Amino acid sequence: MQNSFDHAEGMNSIKILPGEFYVTRDNEKIETVLGSCISACVRDPVAGVGGMNHFMLPMDKNASGAPELADANRYGNYAMENLINAVLRMGAQRSRLEFKIFGGGRIMSQMTNVGWYNIGFTFDYLFTEGFRVLSQDIGDIYPRKVVYYPLSGRVRVRRLNAMHTQTLTDQESQYRSRVAAKPVEGDIELF
Repeated sequence: MQNSFDHAEGMNSIKILPGEFYVTRDNEKIETVLGSCISACVRDPVAGVGGMNHFMLPMDKNASGAPELADANRYGNYAMENLINAVLRMGAQRSRLEFKIFGGGRIMSQMTNVGWYNIGFTFDYLFTEGFRVLSQDIGDIYPRKVVYYPLSGRVRVRRLNAMHTQTLTDQESQYRSRVAAKPVEGDIELF
């Protein structure tokens, strides 16, 4: 996670990477760049709290126990639970949560369509849990830059051109190789 001050907008800018999430009640923006990954943006407009996650893989189907937080968030099932638990701990109410979903692009044509699996997982998860999806920009072949303003719920999405696709593909492949070699272990509370 990278924190900087955006002088043009007069607020902190938090940049998250795959496997990370951030929750706030302050007037900040959260940014990320997505390829086949998904980011779920969530907020409780009454409590004034919201956040964003960034995950690369739908589920950890082989885990015998709950992984460590830092490792777990590479998987959608943990990334969603951790994001939701964090906003609830900050005073959000489950019944008021609003979601906006982004990413899942097919940017790596030589591989299986991980983005499609990520999209399917995300909507299955949100439907099963009874959450509302207010908006989305998913699928297609484009990487995206997403900027989320949790206090207002505003989102800016820019589809990136092919020049960015190779860089993002390389980054996703490197990340996937690193996480495949690293076992996940530890405790986490799922609800």
